[in-house]
Amino acid sequence: MYYSKEEAIQFIEQNDVKFIRLAFTDIFGKQKNVSIMPNELNKAFESGISFDASAIEGFKEESKSDLFLIPDARTMSLLPWRPTSGRVVRFFCDIYDKEKKPFISDSRYILKQAVSYAAEQGYSFLFGPECEFYLFKTDEEGNSTNIPLDNGTYMDIAPCDKGENVRREICLTLEQMGINPEKSHHEEGPGQNEIDFAYSDAISAADNLTAFKAVVAAIAARNGLYADFSAKPIKDKAGNGLHVNMSVKSINKKDTTTNTRDYMICGILNRIREITLWLNNSENSYQRLSKFKAPGYVTWAYSDRSQLIRIPASIDSLSRIEVRSADPMANPYLSFALLIYASMEGINNRNTPPAPMDMNLYKSNIDTVRSIQKLPDSLNEAKRIASESEFVKRHLPADIIESYINRRTIG
Repeated sequence: MYYSKEEAIQFIEQNDVKFIRLAFTDIFGKQKNVSIMPNELNKAFESGISFDASAIEGFKEESKSDLFLIPDARTMSLLPWRPTSGRVVRFFCDIYDKEKKPFISDSRYILKQAVSYAAEQGYSFLFGPECEFYLFKTDEEGNSTNIPLDNGTYMDIAPCDKGENVRREICLTLEQMGINPEKSHHEEGPGQNEIDFAYSDAISAADNLTAFKAVVAAIAARNGLYADFSAKPIKDKAGNGLHVNMSVKSINKKDTTTNTRDYMICGILNRIREITLWLNNSENSYQRLSKFKAPGYVTWAYSDRSQLIRIPASIDSLSRIEVRSADPMANPYLSFALLIYASMEGINNRNTPPAPMDMNLYKSNIDTVRSIQKLPDSLNEAKRIASESEFVKRHLPADIIESYINRRTIG
């Protein structure tokens, strides 16, 4: 449900809401928030709530550190795991500078710009993320022991799958927040889980994915567990992927042709190496790629999960694709924005992709794959390619590019 400003204020007054979280993400996708009391909400809507941006990684230096959070009323949601007496609601916010102009390094603003650009060209995009995570047991202080909750495998059931009640609680919580999970199941790794989302517009999908990670972490902690979204939590087991389902529609036509879908595929294939730094932003990310169904080559195919892009077998296959290289530590706003821009470049240029790679790349011999272009092998290679990309420089602020390239190695 979307709220207007007036409806949000009325809801807060009538439902014993005592705390309001104003949420946003840093440039690396980590959620941040400040809490205000209900009597501050009008001020937040009108002029914003200031915060010290110099303390947020990748935002501002100390001499230019004042930024303002203005809540997006449409994103108001109760936090069901918080007390029912003295309730807590959360808004996602847009960030402005002291001149009341959008902060150019606000990830949400960057995605809004990409959505507007596509709309001006006559196209809209829908996203449906599939996010994997591990559940680990915790010690007496709530820290991860790196011991998986169970030894289940793909789509196991209880008692092998010990995470089913946690997933159930997560899905019910998401529904209470207005987020629609489509399905959930145990994944291949021990203690590994996946929850998939219904399709939505790009901004809602990024907001929902950000909210999802917070919900999973909170529900896991409430059950004495630790939720790990890193790309490769266990060295010799399946990594965590963020599979990004995308579809494109012509705003002026009922359907989009197969050609348009193929142009989109070509655009992404042409730019994927340049934008990999934003889809896979830690050294840990590159320990996942090329293993356990995580792609390693710049290829596409129908259905085959060893490929970077696949076209799932479904009734909407005319325009739906699945990009399989990203991992859950990616900033969804920046990732979705770059995927939109790459798609639109392919659509505008009417570029045709190479023939689909109808083979299992994990089982192919060295001679077969030697001539196929690879994704970056390491974080340093991804940084080098990104630093040389004119495409990235056209679509991301220099401060964000510099922060990603100069960030110390993590993971």
